[in-house]
Amino acid sequence: MNEKIRILLVEDSAITRKMETKVLKELGFDNVIEAEDGQQAVEILQKDPTISLIISDWNMPNMGGIELLRWVRSREQFKDLPFILATGRAQKKEAAEAAEAGASNIITKPFAPVELKKVIQDTLAGLTLQAKSREELKRRVPQRDDSGRVVLSIAHIQITDHLTLGVAKNFIETGKVTPKNFTLQTRCMTSWNPVQEALERAEVDGAFILAPIAMDLFAFGVPLKMISLAHKNGSICVRKKTSVTDLGSFFRGKTFVIPHELSIHHMLSHMFITAMGLKPGIAGVREGDFYYEVVPPIRMPDFLKTNPMASGFMVAEPIGTKAIAEGIAEQLFLSAELWQNHPCCIVVMREEVIEEHGEAVEEFVKLLVQAGEFISKKPETAAEIGVAFLDPNRNLGLRVPILKNVLTEPQGIKTDDLMPDHQSLTTMQRYMHDNMGIGTPVDLNAFVMEEFIERACREHTGYVPRYPQLLDPLSLIEKINRSIREGRESSKSKLGHEGKYLIFLMNGQYYGVDVMNVKEIVGIMPIRSLIQAPDYVKGIINLRGAIIPVVDLRRKLGLPETEYTERTCIIILEVPHEGKILKVGVIVDTVSHVESIKAQDIEETPGIGLYGNTGYLSAVAKTGESLKLLLSVSDLFGEGEIETLSRAA
Repeated sequence: MNEKIRILLVEDSAITRKMETKVLKELGFDNVIEAEDGQQAVEILQKDPTISLIISDWNMPNMGGIELLRWVRSREQFKDLPFILATGRAQKKEAAEAAEAGASNIITKPFAPVELKKVIQDTLAGLTLQAKSREELKRRVPQRDDSGRVVLSIAHIQITDHLTLGVAKNFIETGKVTPKNFTLQTRCMTSWNPVQEALERAEVDGAFILAPIAMDLFAFGVPLKMISLAHKNGSICVRKKTSVTDLGSFFRGKTFVIPHELSIHHMLSHMFITAMGLKPGIAGVREGDFYYEVVPPIRMPDFLKTNPMASGFMVAEPIGTKAIAEGIAEQLFLSAELWQNHPCCIVVMREEVIEEHGEAVEEFVKLLVQAGEFISKKPETAAEIGVAFLDPNRNLGLRVPILKNVLTEPQGIKTDDLMPDHQSLTTMQRYMHDNMGIGTPVDLNAFVMEEFIERACREHTGYVPRYPQLLDPLSLIEKINRSIREGRESSKSKLGHEGKYLIFLMNGQYYGVDVMNVKEIVGIMPIRSLIQAPDYVKGIINLRGAIIPVVDLRRKLGLPETEYTERTCIIILEVPHEGKILKVGVIVDTVSHVESIKAQDIEETPGIGLYGNTGYLSAVAKTGESLKLLLSVSDLFGEGEIETLSRAA
């Protein structure tokens, strides 16, 4: 049982240690002993030999994780003690070094609870690095559908870089394209770690993945081939909103967030920040002027908002634009302003899948080229497809105007040239290896398979290559500093409120909710009351067999009550909650119309008291002669209220 397992957690960062202890307790491991570094861990082990498992950070002051591991393995009583090394350095050579030193397993930070749980289970079950290394490399055997076509399982994460996959999937699902040799299964993952692991363990046929990660896997024997670029450009660098005008002073002593150590974001931000004369350090190991922190893309805005030492982040869109639109960050530069037409994510496929199902893979590549052209020519439609594909459970809060802005940005993502460029990949490898000391250079002739993408581009009459060009970071820094001094504000800052809204009337005032959160509108109907429910919860309705809690929106917003009439309506809202969608009905006086709100229509939010409780307002829009108060569905109900409504449903 978990309560009998005594875990020694070794981590020098108090914040990280607190978070990891919380995660362990959520997983049922209540018996956690904490140590600040390897030296303190040794002292604990000498006094308490009943420890069941050690989870240790790699880089720490006084004694690091690898030194602690070697000390543990040198003691007879601890030689078989399960030991997990946690590291922000996600290279395969770290795993090899850890295995050689005797680590039971390694986990890449930051990790999700489900990832930590699996590593602990593997470790306690004896599925260690050493055991895995003795196993033969698994071969991927794709499934087939009822018609005998190969089911290509492709991993991706929630970023615009992977939109060609979403559009390709949409083409198939809507019948626009019917592949002859394959059907498509997409697997959306939480961060880069699961994508990397799924490829390595042959759990997927292919993936949209950061080029340096894929090259690192290839260098250490994972049988992969790069079959196409996923896009060019498409990333953004932002900083926390601040009044500090000097960039160097702002970044000094703080952390800068990237999605993965092996990423173009790490490379370009390194070029940018070191050009200011600042040197990156490793917390607890090497002093520096600033420090990198790895955070999954979708968590970056919250990390920036809540961590006082976080200065900014560089990431694939739409994460950055969304953070700007929400007032969390301000734009510094787009990645194309530092390296025009650069590679970032690529499409890889397991070698055995290519060997055995080459026709299916080639047809898939052709479909990606077609999807890329579609995105380039029809960005608004692509944005609508993208919101559904990248944010199916609404956990990102992604909106069509934000994605449309990203897709139409002149120096933003390009999907109409997916041809691999050896020169750019070589530039990436050399800079990261020679200037940053990371990555393992690979033979690109062996790694890149251009046959399919060359034919696809050759058959595509509109194909025009986009050539890369590295630009001067000092010129970019000067441009940004000038923009900061002049107080220029990004046009993205009001995008979070742009979109289509269902407009309704209450107490003589127009309100609006995003149509993406509206399931349907029904007339007033019998409502069964609930015992001990908040006064604004009217009860529940049975709508075609679905039990839906109903809220009186007047009461919720602190407005005076009124009698229901034949025009009174119940708007069925879809409220995101813990990765799922909760349906909640809200009673309004009457529904008016659907209206498109533009960024230029947005005005300052009014003070509290003018229109009842304004804590739920996301913005105010002025269109024509009337004000529309735009409600934030995600802020309308607190966590406890959501739980109450969820139980009622």
